[in-house]
Amino acid sequence: MSRLTLLTSLLFIFFFQGVQAQIVSEDEEIERQLLASTKQLNQFFNRFNGEEDTKGRKFEPDDRQYRSERIRKRYLSILFDEENAEFSEDLLKTFIEQVTDKDNPQFLSLRSPEWFAVVNTTFKYRGKEEPLTLYMQIQQEGLGYEWVISDLVFEPYNTLFDKQRGETKEFLHPMSHELDFMNLRKALVKGGSPESYTLADFKPDLLTVFLYEVKMGLLEFQTVNRLNFHFFSIDGWYFQLNNFNRPGYNTGWLISDLAQVNDSQKEALLKIIYDKK
Repeated sequence: MSRLTLLTSLLFIFFFQGVQAQIVSEDEEIERQLLASTKQLNQFFNRFNGEEDTKGRKFEPDDRQYRSERIRKRYLSILFDEENAEFSEDLLKTFIEQVTDKDNPQFLSLRSPEWFAVVNTTFKYRGKEEPLTLYMQIQQEGLGYEWVISDLVFEPYNTLFDKQRGETKEFLHPMSHELDFMNLRKALVKGGSPESYTLADFKPDLLTVFLYEVKMGLLEFQTVNRLNFHFFSIDGWYFQLNNFNRPGYNTGWLISDLAQVNDSQKEALLKIIYDKK
């Protein structure tokens, strides 16, 4: 073999090994990123509670690593959105210290009533696609549990039952009984304001209206656009969970909002989340 041929062969081998090493290195990096990502909600619960390792292997309850303080502190720090979160490092540290406290550790449970999902969907309504937000909760059913619709926000319903007030309010004369209530004719007409003739504290059940229109085919489900979760499961705290699909290690289901809340702040926050006046 000539020197030129030998040199060419050696250069090819070195180049091939370098490319091969680069491919292996990239594969290992992708694998590490996938392992670090909290891809499923159930995985978020397991990592929050310290019930599995970084490779997704679950700890048995008799394993000394199961729910250990050290494991949880390590995992909890990677379960927060590091790119967009507005909460401080001190707040994050206080939260982690509380949930991993040796005397009173706190854990998440799929069966807890203190968390719920907000599902942003699209429905077809009167020939037009409309955004509709559904609120989903876990409830016990028989020997198991199920997700159910607890509330909704739908813009076309916002003014559907707006009740008139004051001097402009329509009403039935207090002597209507003498007319055998025949003047109901003016109250119960298409396009009218029948809600004006109800009790002063009347509040429409929009969920029932929604279910009726779905059953009648007036509302047709199209798709789910976005999903997030809201937690009040930890005493004195609120946090929101969102799914971040991006490159790197800080991806998947992560805590995006964190706040300390008392009872009155919790009620106010729930009204904001449920879009209640």
